[in-house]
Amino acid sequence: MISFFACLALLIIGFLTYSKVAEKVFGPDDRKPPALTMTDGSDYVPMGTPRIFLIQLLNIAGLGPIFGALAGACWGPSVFLWITLGTLF
Repeated sequence: MISFFACLALLIIGFLTYSKVAEKVFGPDDRKPPALTMTDGSDYVPMGTPRIFLIQLLNIAGLGPIFGALAGACWGPSVFLWITLGTLF
């Protein structure tokens, strides 16, 4: 349980600091995406916001519950560290 709360704290700290560091290093990107600049009707097609977020949700919801439960059963608390460090770096 201690490893869970430690990893949760690391994720929160990483969330609050990483975006500021990334913005200073890379700067904001104001370019238009390829779907808007190279629209061809088959490969590059602009999509609406609800559809884009639905695709992202399905990608996350598909593997996350399966992999998380299996990894936790196989390796125990070390999975928290692996997921946390993998997410941060």
